Amino acid sequence: MNIFRLIVALVFLVAGLIIGFLNDSPAITLDLVFFQWSTTPGNAIILSLLTGVVVGGSIIFATLVLPLYAKLRKAAKSQSSAPASTPPAGG
Repeated sequence: MNIFRLIVALVFLVAGLIIGFLNDSPAITLDLVFFQWSTTPGNAIILSLLTGVVVGGSIIFATLVLPLYAKLRKAAKSQSSAPASTPPAGG
């Protein structure tokens, strides 16, 4: 199942890149805060999607992964400091 998901993701990634590269109509100018950037719409689409992935991944990492990792470290630390209990003899 994981290989299927990977193949589907790669197919959509390649399709998006092809559409982005084929979309080379006249250049557009992106007016950013400190500079202007002249590019094709396809490159602008690819850059905006990549920026969204990086920003979204950073937000997920900061708000979900780091707190869960801290909680896991705390649980592992309390688990290792707790005395080991032995199962009762017999049955």
